[in-house]
Amino acid sequence: MVKPGHAPVYPAHWEADVVLRDGATGHLRPMTPADADAVQAFHMAQSQTSIYLRFFTYKSKLTSKELRRFTELDYRDRVAFVITHRDRIIGIGRYDRLDNPAEAEVAFNVSDSEQGRGLGSILLEHLAAAARENGIDKFTAEVLPENRKMLQVFSDAGYEVHRQFDDGVVSLAFDIDPTEKSRAVMASREHRAEARSVAALVTPASVAVIGAGRGQGSLGRQLLENVVEGGFAGPVYAVNKEALEVAGMMPYATVAEVPGPVDLAVVAVPYDQVAAVVDQCGAAGVKGVVIATSGFADDGEAGLARQRALVRQARANGMRLVGPASLGLANTDPAVSLNASLAPKLPLRGGLGVFSQSAALGASLYASLSRREVGLSTVLSAGNRADVSGNDLMQFWEDDPNTTSCGLYLESIGNPRKFARISRRLARTKPVIVAKSDTIGLRLPPGHAVRTTQAPSGALDAMLRQSGVIRVNTIEELADVAQIVTGQALPKGPGLAILGNSLALGAVVGDAAEQRGLTVTHVAAGLELDTGQSRALPLLRRAVLEALAQPRTDSAIVTLLPVPGLTVENIAATLQACSQESGKPVVAAFCGIVDTRIRVDRQLAGGLPCFASPGTAIAALAAVTRYAKWLTLETPVFDPLPGVDTEAAAALLEEWLGGVDGDGLLTLDSARTGRLLGHYGIRVLESVPFSTEDDAVAAAERLGWPVAIKTLDTALRHRLDLGGVRINIENAASLRRNIAQMRKLLEPYGAAGLEVQSMAEVGQSCTLRAIEDPLLGPVVSFGLSGDAVNLLDDWAHRVPPLSAGDAADLVRSPRAATRLFGYAGLPAGNVAALEDLVARVGLMKDEHPEIAWVEFNPVLVGPTKVTVLAVELRIGNPAQRTDSARRAMIS
Repeated sequence: MVKPGHAPVYPAHWEADVVLRDGATGHLRPMTPADADAVQAFHMAQSQTSIYLRFFTYKSKLTSKELRRFTELDYRDRVAFVITHRDRIIGIGRYDRLDNPAEAEVAFNVSDSEQGRGLGSILLEHLAAAARENGIDKFTAEVLPENRKMLQVFSDAGYEVHRQFDDGVVSLAFDIDPTEKSRAVMASREHRAEARSVAALVTPASVAVIGAGRGQGSLGRQLLENVVEGGFAGPVYAVNKEALEVAGMMPYATVAEVPGPVDLAVVAVPYDQVAAVVDQCGAAGVKGVVIATSGFADDGEAGLARQRALVRQARANGMRLVGPASLGLANTDPAVSLNASLAPKLPLRGGLGVFSQSAALGASLYASLSRREVGLSTVLSAGNRADVSGNDLMQFWEDDPNTTSCGLYLESIGNPRKFARISRRLARTKPVIVAKSDTIGLRLPPGHAVRTTQAPSGALDAMLRQSGVIRVNTIEELADVAQIVTGQALPKGPGLAILGNSLALGAVVGDAAEQRGLTVTHVAAGLELDTGQSRALPLLRRAVLEALAQPRTDSAIVTLLPVPGLTVENIAATLQACSQESGKPVVAAFCGIVDTRIRVDRQLAGGLPCFASPGTAIAALAAVTRYAKWLTLETPVFDPLPGVDTEAAAALLEEWLGGVDGDGLLTLDSARTGRLLGHYGIRVLESVPFSTEDDAVAAAERLGWPVAIKTLDTALRHRLDLGGVRINIENAASLRRNIAQMRKLLEPYGAAGLEVQSMAEVGQSCTLRAIEDPLLGPVVSFGLSGDAVNLLDDWAHRVPPLSAGDAADLVRSPRAATRLFGYAGLPAGNVAALEDLVARVGLMKDEHPEIAWVEFNPVLVGPTKVTVLAVELRIGNPAQRTDSARRAMIS
């Protein structure tokens, strides 16, 4: 029990909403003394068998002493979590530290009625995370052999569990540091649970529209009519306590009066009634709600508080929530045929899954895809994205056989590390197209409660590129790319054939293709097609197939001015047949059509991607080609690096952070910086600050001649051109002379100290930086020192964890990186050693959010080695990362 006079601090950051195995939600939180009555009620509701398996004996009721022991915790040596549903405890997990302070005994108890929903696994994950935070690295447990369910929880967790049978009890022990296997297990469970939670929303067996009024044009009435007229396969119920008839249906006063179970509730009641309706839905066992009503987070701080309360209310009742201010959702699967949205009709059926946020942009995206006749599988507008997010939809799409590609328009990203993890996995099997605002993370969109970023410009885009998504800038570009990935094979390379009936247009298209990174392999831009349909179409077919048959040709673009006697539908059908026969993508650009009534019916044309402009066609095709190239890269491998001692580094950081308050930062001196970096196999070339010339000579004698001297001024210490550095000083007399000259030269810049350092191998000067960002978490940046980064902002960025491929790509991404590979006759640098340094910095930053800022500047990349000349490192109390080794929903 807690010692008198030592009231524990409630660890609010351990609270989490969680998705259970069946897709429903629960709330996990630390236990408190106020839970005593609820714990007693939980215990008394358990079966005799469950009580025996937990306590190795039967007890009908817990004693007062036992209740105090179970509920009065210090949240360090003794921790317990509960999972609740509608404020009722449905699962309990706890650990108690043993005599060995690095070990704790763990135990669980899950309600009989809730077993099989994955509560034990979730409790274990959160207990392990809390234990690691408190310096515990091993769990033990004693389980009766007949308690097969609990034994399965431990064996399936991904840890290396050691078992021993003694005196009728199975004793278990395992290290709780996350392993590749345990992380994979957690990710797999998270994926299945979140996919099922979205499936409950988009494949409901029944729908109730709450707030459907009698008036034509009202929001609820329109939603109800769209569900009915869309041909929904299950029962549809209207709920309105004041109306006697709605759209020919007899409404029910409340959702509780509906005669059958309700899977999905679409809520369109006035703003002040939403909370009560959501509570009624929870009591009635509704699985998910879509809130079309606006006026929450888009109504200032007070509205944001009401929105957060609404999400807590829904999750506490086991429901997922779409919205508020949602445009709705749709599913074109004939077995569902659901149009629970404000779209006037069910979308055209196809393979593209679509996610958008605010209703206005969702409507624009839907219209853009409709104009291009792109078929959709599922559509969801998240509105304010208070709960269901793009991450959730990607989890569902990964397993959905009806979805072959995915499109997301993002105005904010609530959990970018999780987004990167899921999208990287999904993009391996299905193209993921992402359009995002250029200011995402810099300022908040209306109605969205997310963090803002302090990361350098381009870091978020770099994260998207790492993840393999097809990044576009606008809704129109998203729809352009969607045309190709939903109807064509992926190109196997950059080779492009250009065909058409205008030589001038062909030349322009060729220039545009080369600028986009495509390689023109064949040009037949002078085709004579004005010879009538019977001769022109076979000629076009033959020319296209001949071009596609060339080994170096991977795709084709056909750009045509209007041809008398030929319809665009006939041309498009011919081109689509060529694509299918060759197995290579073909796109068409129909130029010069001014009659807006003339368009390509892509359904009649078999799904050929058709564009009005060759420029947009080339841009879309180039984006798809880059994605196809990404698919050829090896799956990222995160091999362990030699010479790394994560635990020793963590111990140092914990010791040094003892004196750091709040959000303050501590800049480490060179000695402590060197100790910390040494645990990651990173060595900094020693430098010695000095006050007098005699001190400098003594330091140079110890370091060894020749030496360099540098100013300590941060702006000048790397500027040889401004007198901040002098190199190749070979003796004491020269050193004294250079010190005097430097001090005189630097006098106009103010009094800054000097330091002496051993000479390093001559090489290219680079800068390597890593920060902890509120939005993205760890970000690693690289550039070539000097004007390239200072004036031209020529940085490259990546988000850890970094694979070997990520590190290699990072050092090659700046425009000035050519200088590392033998530029202008100079010897090439040891890029392999540079990549190793980048990988070590990325690993260190990924493992230690306490490192708020670290900059290696300069890093000299010489022909045989890489030398770090200076490091600045600041540490601080870290915020909780949004993608730690435990499953938790982020609001």
